[in-house]
Amino acid sequence: MKVPLIDLRGQHQFLRPELLEAIERVIDSQQFILGSEVEALEEEIAAYCNAEFAIGCASGSDALLLSLMSLDLKAGDEVITTPFTFFATAAAIVRLGLHPRFVDTNPRTYNMDPAEVEGAITPKTRVILPIHMYGQCADMDPLLEISKRYGLPIVEDAAQAIGAEDHGHRAGSMGQIGCFSFYPTKNLGGAGDGGMLITNDPDLAQRLRRLRVHGGATEFHHDEVGINSRLDALQAAILRVKFEYLDQWSEARRKKASFYTRLLEDTDLNVGFTPPFVRSAVRHIFHQYVIRAPLERDEVIKHLLRHGIGTKVYYPVPLHLQKCFAYLGYSKGQFPEAERAAKETLALPCFPEITEEQQRYVVDVLAKFVPGMSG
Repeated sequence: MKVPLIDLRGQHQFLRPELLEAIERVIDSQQFILGSEVEALEEEIAAYCNAEFAIGCASGSDALLLSLMSLDLKAGDEVITTPFTFFATAAAIVRLGLHPRFVDTNPRTYNMDPAEVEGAITPKTRVILPIHMYGQCADMDPLLEISKRYGLPIVEDAAQAIGAEDHGHRAGSMGQIGCFSFYPTKNLGGAGDGGMLITNDPDLAQRLRRLRVHGGATEFHHDEVGINSRLDALQAAILRVKFEYLDQWSEARRKKASFYTRLLEDTDLNVGFTPPFVRSAVRHIFHQYVIRAPLERDEVIKHLLRHGIGTKVYYPVPLHLQKCFAYLGYSKGQFPEAERAAKETLALPCFPEITEEQQRYVVDVLAKFVPGMSG
């Protein structure tokens, strides 16, 4: 049996007529950049996230960059975040001449550990940037309390977490700015790159709209230097079609994840595979279903691949150990939980259309793995 890590073909075939109609509508309009399709998507995403404003942009990476550009930071200012995340998080910080100040992660959720944050604050700290890993929100209440006490805005990296909730609050809506990605493999994915920012601050919303179009209030009058980061109308039209099914797909992912967890707990495994931990009072949307394999993780991966099962490590090298960030002065062992997660975690195939038969096969193959005897 072949079980890919993710398979978008089933989703596409189901939506193909609607998608082609939406694409044709944009082509007939000959309005390809921003415009009514983008405005409609912005309104829909803002309402869905319980936010006042949404601003479309070219990618999730640009969403992070634009959010930091809008906060009047200066070179050398510090942004507290974690080293266990996709490269774009720290890249946005560094591109603006800012300094990423890393803190360790919670060993069960892989999200920022609030207990580590206060000790990392210095006179140069200006922003707290938590990541909602794998579709589960960071523990936001203590982070919001620290934010209020120290006057530090929070930018939420919610690239993997559209529709996730923490105590009834939607991902992206709890800090000053929330950042989303519409990369094709996301729960809400386009046919290319795309991103979105949300905020409840009208002044920030106005500035973000200006920054995404070179910083100009009009086409030829510029009060500041921005970037070119406009969401294409074609992407917006495609996303609007898919948006109607977002909650249906996220609930399907949650059910598939729950089934995996039951199978793992009921199976007599030769290696102790740890299923994902889900915090209470949250809505985890399972962008990825990530387990721990504390013994011979890389051999487990080879074993799965030999049996036709897709898998991937998110993320094998924590950011503080990346070569390009060596100048920051961090060393191996400084963030033990992030480093342990990088060595032990792997994602299992989990997408709305995966069948129970496929999931049983994945767990059966895992059960056949014997340490020291891969194959």
